[in-house]
Amino acid sequence: MLARLCVLLLVAGLAACANTVRPTPVHEVLNEPYRFDSGDKLRITVFDQPGLSQVYMVDQGGYVTFPLVGPVAARGATSQDLARQIAKKLEAGYLKHPDVSVEVDTYRPFFIMGEIKNAGQYTFVAGMTVQNAVAIAGGFTPRAVTADAEITRQLNGEVMSGRVPLTDPIRPGDTINVRERFF
Repeated sequence: MLARLCVLLLVAGLAACANTVRPTPVHEVLNEPYRFDSGDKLRITVFDQPGLSQVYMVDQGGYVTFPLVGPVAARGATSQDLARQIAKKLEAGYLKHPDVSVEVDTYRPFFIMGEIKNAGQYTFVAGMTVQNAVAIAGGFTPRAVTADAEITRQLNGEVMSGRVPLTDPIRPGDTINVRERFF
């Protein structure tokens, strides 16, 4: 009886380990405010200045070229950070007490590869999960691991990867890899 109980506990423990995806540093960014990077399109509004209020793209160098003040560093900045930078530069000789707001107009794309039907680059939509990304890419191939996927994302200038469940949210710029089953 004791031997059966031990075997049952061992099998249950192994089954739990096989299906568990442990939290990784990839999860850290999910609780942080969104930070801009190359490819994001930002709607920048300067109150009472329709000529300055429009959509601007974050270039490959991580800058937004803003009229009157020139390039402003956007990579790694939050909406509030960038609004303060632009307001400070405008206040230094162009406008008195500018009121600036910044919001994302279009997020940079995400990428998906591996055992899915249509690998490639896709438009990110806020609130997406790994499962949504797989669906957009045409679904799994018959050989796909369907319990989790690997996400590669940039965190604080460092590229990190980790396995996550399909219900995990993704971020703009993520690369999702759906692995192949061994049997």
